[in-house]
Amino acid sequence: MSRQFDYTFKILMLGDASVGKTTMSEHYITGVFNSDLRLTVGVEFFIKTVEIYGKKIKLQIWDMGGEDRFRFLLPTYCLGSSGAIFLYDVTLPKSLDSNQDWTAIVKEKNGNIPILLVGNKIDLNREIPREHGIEVAKLNGMAGFVETSAKEGTNIEEVFNTLTNLMVKKMLDFESKNSRISK
Repeated sequence: MSRQFDYTFKILMLGDASVGKTTMSEHYITGVFNSDLRLTVGVEFFIKTVEIYGKKIKLQIWDMGGEDRFRFLLPTYCLGSSGAIFLYDVTLPKSLDSNQDWTAIVKEKNGNIPILLVGNKIDLNREIPREHGIEVAKLNGMAGFVETSAKEGTNIEEVFNTLTNLMVKKMLDFESKNSRISK
């Protein structure tokens, strides 16, 4: 018997190579830190079912390879996405600099979907202050900002819960607006 879902959301995991996208995705799905991950080639997929507002939701997490040689895939793979997470490494300033390149493509292909800015690796010696991440998120019109440690599991659930709540709210608003129009 197939399981029924109220919504299926496609989430993009974006960011430069080695910022922790796969580690964060795996930690969210399994609850375990895996230190033995390899570079993502192209895209990897993760699926998790959650319940919010009494709605059963299937999350499809598309973990995009962060190397420049895979960037050409982004315009095609981001079509139909409901939300995105741009991840950067708080120990590597240049990893935050590319956020506008990634997010501009997503916005061009999907319009105004919620995009969270996430600073990862807070368990290490940071070079990017938290306040700078908050400022970048505001300046770029992102839906929010969170700092995480994929290694320690810090705020991983918060990232995905926040984004899922934003996507559900957007969907409920859309459905409410359409039901008023059809009456």
